[in-house]
Amino acid sequence: MITKPNKNKMRLKRHLRVRKKINGTTLKPRLCVFRSSKHIYAQVIDDMNGVTLVSASTLDKGIEISNGGNVESAKKVGELVAKKAKEKGIEEVVFDRGGYIYHGRVKALADAAREAGLDF
Repeated sequence: MITKPNKNKMRLKRHLRVRKKINGTTLKPRLCVFRSSKHIYAQVIDDMNGVTLVSASTLDKGIEISNGGNVESAKKVGELVAKKAKEKGIEEVVFDRGGYIYHGRVKALADAAREAGLDF
């Protein structure tokens, strides 16, 4: 009997493999992305101190969206997380795609954050 691989288990394996190499510092924190079927979340994390500096998601009150699981809402989250990071004085980040393929909503969030002024 052959079983199909679980998509989320495979994503978590990729995420752990990438996290061995990527580490956020105080000067260059990590921009981490998590996406579910209904929402997308982004955090800027300082791994040295174990602190989340900035966060944004489709659940935030400042974002006017009808559906949290599409590319347009991911763009808005990317702009919002970049705006909040700039207010805290964060210019450069390391992008952590969370094991997801760099395509669709993840790419839209990253592109919007770059356009809003974050450098990675």
